[in-house]
Amino acid sequence: MAGIYVHIPFCRQKCTYCDFTSFPNRLSFAEAYMACLYKELSLRGKELEKSGKEVVFDTVYFGGGTPSVIDPELIYGAMKQIKNCFPLSKDPEITIEMNPGTVSEKKIETYLRAGINRFSVGLQTAIDSQLENLNRIHNVRDYLYCASLLKGKNFSADVMLGLKGQTKEDVEKTILIAAESGASHISMYALTPEDGTPIYTDYLNGELPDADEVASLYDFGRKLLKEKGFFRYEVSNFAKPGKESRHNLNYWRRGEYLGFGVSASSFFFERRFTNTFDLDEYMKCVISGFFPVIESEKVEKEDAKFEFLMLALRTEEGISSKGYRDAFGSDWKEDFAEAYRKTKKYLRETGDRTKIADKYLYVQNRILTEYMS
Repeated sequence: MAGIYVHIPFCRQKCTYCDFTSFPNRLSFAEAYMACLYKELSLRGKELEKSGKEVVFDTVYFGGGTPSVIDPELIYGAMKQIKNCFPLSKDPEITIEMNPGTVSEKKIETYLRAGINRFSVGLQTAIDSQLENLNRIHNVRDYLYCASLLKGKNFSADVMLGLKGQTKEDVEKTILIAAESGASHISMYALTPEDGTPIYTDYLNGELPDADEVASLYDFGRKLLKEKGFFRYEVSNFAKPGKESRHNLNYWRRGEYLGFGVSASSFFFERRFTNTFDLDEYMKCVISGFFPVIESEKVEKEDAKFEFLMLALRTEEGISSKGYRDAFGSDWKEDFAEAYRKTKKYLRETGDRTKIADKYLYVQNRILTEYMS
């Protein structure tokens, strides 16, 4: 199986922490951009058909930016083009990211008509003052309205940790609102202050919780989510049974995926390639009939081995010795013998599988650095 990612780079305003490719002042370009995206889908579909490679795509994911900020008919058109250009599985998972401040009943109806069956809602926090500090365009009431429109549907809510002044009580309120509003999946992740973003100044001034405080908030949130029936299947992702994100699981299992739109990345034919980050350049390239790729490299076998291990150890299922052997013809414990020896005390082994022990999973980056050399 493989996945398709579609990047919609428009939003109403930039959040203070956002380091993604998004353009808050160019929404008027959305129709022209999507026309180019449809053409890119066609170009890549023809290339895939010509290659003779047999592949079925099991997931489609619309990310951003804020996909829900553009005319929903443009999303409908993108899904129609995807179905025309690529073979989809019988029951594909099709996700769209949404900001609660941009949602309407008509939009949801159009998404459902397009075949979208999973929704990722950017709650972030249930504290309005914190949402305002993040420059989010929604408030908690907007989220609850959005959740009411999605009642009975498969949707996920985002929860952000490490916000200015955030307490365990704030995290508890956010998780309870997300869980009780009907979310079957919750992504709980730590804010990463990136250089060049407004919130980075807060980080430099020591106004954000430190690493130990964030770890404490995470541990508190993890336990509460477990009480509410959400099990952790990846370091930042929790789901009700059977509601894991198949799209994200494909990434963590080192599956293939094709990315479309400005700044989108792909992993296909054992190559990684990335589109231009420049909106105008992207559109000019596609209009001229060229792929807008600015970086492309073959993933060498040793790098592939590390990727396989690193991605698998982020998850609850861990790394399968058989899966590794089938992929590379060797034993991962022998290929990474020294790192395995140093980190064995943090690992738990059950039959064929090895995973990072639950209490160490949040700090898995420190463990994985031993495998990088």
